[in-house]
Amino acid sequence: MSRTDALILRTAAAWTIFIWVTRIRNIIGDETRTTGFKVVHSVLALVSVAFAVAILAVASRNRRRARDSTATRS
Repeated sequence: MSRTDALILRTAAAWTIFIWVTRIRNIIGDETRTTGFKVVHSVLALVSVAFAVAILAVASRNRRRARDSTATRS
């Protein structure tokens, strides 16, 4: 994986985490929302954040492998 590809994946994952954390804080603090709404959106947020963390891990692992294989060839 190229450095640019890893950067794009990391940026998208960080953006996803930022958006969902902000959104959930706003939803939970909103007294006009029903409990069902809050639960459904909290589950969506957890799933999205879990995918983002997985994407961060994959991008980091692939960049580390690429860096290690380049260092080994030198």
